[in-house]
Amino acid sequence: MINRGDIYYADLSPVMGSEQGGVRPVLVLQNNKGNKYSTTVIIAPISSKLTKNPIPTHVIIQCDSLEKKSVILLEQIRTIDKIRFQEKLGTLSDYFMRKVNDAIKTSLDLK
Repeated sequence: MINRGDIYYADLSPVMGSEQGGVRPVLVLQNNKGNKYSTTVIIAPISSKLTKNPIPTHVIIQCDSLEKKSVILLEQIRTIDKIRFQEKLGTLSDYFMRKVNDAIKTSLDLK
């Protein structure tokens, strides 16, 4: 089963404009009840391009699941169908998930 905090490869194409596309790592953000019963999943794309200007909605991660240091782009949260998921790469640590939660609050202006 897909769980919150899991990192998968997913095919995000086709895209429009500045959306992240192609087959890339994504972080599952949706709660586990939704992951169990829904045909769609809320995710955030992950990029290995750290040259982007860091903003408060970016979480830089270093984990065994990914080949190199990467950034989770929490300003690009989106919903995708489960059929887009490919290989599971691993699960993000609690430490980085706390950082993700803070960045989501910033992205969505939650208190």
